[in-house]
Amino acid sequence: MRPTTALLPVVLATALGGLALPEPAIAATGPALTVDTTAARHQISPYIYGMNFADQALARDLRLPVHRYGGNATTRYNFRADTTNRASDWYFENIPNDNPSPEDLPEGSESDRFVQENKATGAATVMTMPMLGWIAKDRSRACGFSVAKYGPQQSTDQWAPDCGNGIKPDGSPVTGNDPEDTSVAVGPEYATDFVNHLKGQFGAAADGGVQFYNLDNEPDLWHSTHRDVRPTGLGYDELRDRTYEYAAAIKAADPGAKTLGPVGWGLNSIIYSGLDQDTCSRTGCWSNPPDKAAHGGQDLGPWYLDRMREYEQQHGTRILDYFDVHLYPQQAGVLGEAAGDANTQALRLRSTRQLWDPTYVDESWINSPVRYIPRLRELVDQHYPGTKIAMTEYNWGAHGSLNGALAQADVLGIFGREGLDLATLWTAPAADQPVANAFRVYRNYDGKGGAFGETSVQATSADQGKLAVYAAERSADKALTLVVVNKTGDDLTSPVALTGASASTAQVYRYSGANLAGVVREADQPVTAGGLTATFPANSITHLVLPRATTPADTQAPTAPGKPTAGTITGDSVALAWTPSTDDTAVTGYDVHRVDTTGTVKVGNTTGTTYTVTGLTPDTPYTFVVTARDAAGNVSTASPGLTVRTAPTAPTVRCTVGYTATSWPGGFTATVTIKNTGTTAIDGWKLAFDFPTTAQKVGQGWSATWKQTGTSVTADSMSWNGKLAPGASTSTGFNGTWSGTNPAPTAFTLNGQRCG
Repeated sequence: MRPTTALLPVVLATALGGLALPEPAIAATGPALTVDTTAARHQISPYIYGMNFADQALARDLRLPVHRYGGNATTRYNFRADTTNRASDWYFENIPNDNPSPEDLPEGSESDRFVQENKATGAATVMTMPMLGWIAKDRSRACGFSVAKYGPQQSTDQWAPDCGNGIKPDGSPVTGNDPEDTSVAVGPEYATDFVNHLKGQFGAAADGGVQFYNLDNEPDLWHSTHRDVRPTGLGYDELRDRTYEYAAAIKAADPGAKTLGPVGWGLNSIIYSGLDQDTCSRTGCWSNPPDKAAHGGQDLGPWYLDRMREYEQQHGTRILDYFDVHLYPQQAGVLGEAAGDANTQALRLRSTRQLWDPTYVDESWINSPVRYIPRLRELVDQHYPGTKIAMTEYNWGAHGSLNGALAQADVLGIFGREGLDLATLWTAPAADQPVANAFRVYRNYDGKGGAFGETSVQATSADQGKLAVYAAERSADKALTLVVVNKTGDDLTSPVALTGASASTAQVYRYSGANLAGVVREADQPVTAGGLTATFPANSITHLVLPRATTPADTQAPTAPGKPTAGTITGDSVALAWTPSTDDTAVTGYDVHRVDTTGTVKVGNTTGTTYTVTGLTPDTPYTFVVTARDAAGNVSTASPGLTVRTAPTAPTVRCTVGYTATSWPGGFTATVTIKNTGTTAIDGWKLAFDFPTTAQKVGQGWSATWKQTGTSVTADSMSWNGKLAPGASTSTGFNGTWSGTNPAPTAFTLNGQRCG
């Protein structure tokens, strides 16, 4: 503080006859924050900090981990001509990219330069693979709706007046235009060609080449964004078939590359096909969309994942690695470039809850809880386990404002805590915009590469709407890093309770309205054994770094407990017990963790050596480990893991089975008819029965996968006949052999339940 400024109020007060000065503002009491480094530990994917079309300097500054070449224009990108069609974004025009040496194409195309810049900055590339079936035909400028050819239109390009928007003056769409005005038809061979070119330039994915391929961009909106060549919506079956063809072509050309699909535009993309979105937007059929009805009423997202799983089962190749669906907040004003008024800014900060909070009702036409990241995770876990989840476009708006930076910092913290696997902001901010500084808080808070940790740990706030807190442990130095976002207009003083971490001071880095130019190093914050108390300024993002304590105090971790054993197992609980750590006299408690593909999640703690885990899903495998901790916060290595399966839910199938056989000496043909007599659909069936004699044998079967062990016979449904609506039936059968007698089976079960 400059002395002349500090003396000014005293001088003014004297001049005004000793007028009393106002008391300095006192920070309000903020919500309590708690951090437990022993709980909810899981790896944070570095790929959540990605962007679309960042400039090279910003990418280098942020050590950008992943960088996407995407958007509507890339759907018809012709890498050999280095030309895109801008679709509905700009009058359906073919616009060749600026290229200093077009005679060298396809080498030196924009996509080549994009990958080359990524290699220079260390970013992985997400390249969009056109899958529409049309690409820009050459390097000449052209447009899909020529005024001279198709008549007057509501709007035209001011720089190319013959290019219209495809809407007649009366508001009706131009129809019957020729797709070949701008485009040429291609098939999956284009994917092979594009991948082989990129491999030739940069090597295969496993050797540092292009690691990720988006399976086009928002294909459920092609009927709108690319209606000059694709005027009708994309249905369930065609999306499946195109994915099979193009993803398989990518994998064949570069087996190490990862694919991301279906790259839908938002929440509706999980529920409806492009065909239903097209049809129902015109006819209002949302309560009974026809394409969805034709596929058993199943939402598009789970149906798509089921089909991708079937492909792997049938071909032995995974062709979908990431379930990728975009998200743009639908609340009014949130997505805009401007911060908006006070109400809009508050709404922007609330709306991030749609990413995770089951109690938050989306304040838009959606008008229901979204919980987007858990929703995506549950879909892949239920329908195609092992698939990762991605969001290659999202945007919370207001890149040029502090309000936008607060929302972005909150979003990045949520991505890490909730276990998203990959995200790229559409589009990148300018390097000097506040939203870029929100990324710097996580990726380069000190200008020297200082970053948020890679292992997420449990961090909670008594009021996430006021102070949001995220915590992670950094692998390089074991420092605990905390990001606290004050979403209010008040300075808030809050206690931060710490478990499993100790330090004497915390380094403080902050981005706020006090200096919008960048992240500022503040005075260190004292830390006590139980934590700290800090003031978080209004509308600020604070990054606290707690270096790992180096005192010679107790740093010896307890030994690992013994492998847990299972006692009573029910459909939703497992009783565990284990032998204690050999350092049991120093141990203050044991933590029980569940291990899955996303990491290790703490499910409970106890001071004893038994614990019952509850809230589990029936007929599901779970793996548990136990760790010990002492009074100093030292945590043992994990015990050996125990894998158990919860008890299945009692089946609810209602069915009848008809069995007829046509016999001849030594052989017979059996026909089996299965009918769903219940009130709910059967989604996949397994028929079981026993032959009355050991001489009856199943031979070749059809319409099911038939197996026999001894006298026991099973038949598993196929992908096309496994779903039986109430009242529906299906037939299957087999050729068999027999000797002696050939009596019919008398008892049948379907999915474990006796059929009438």
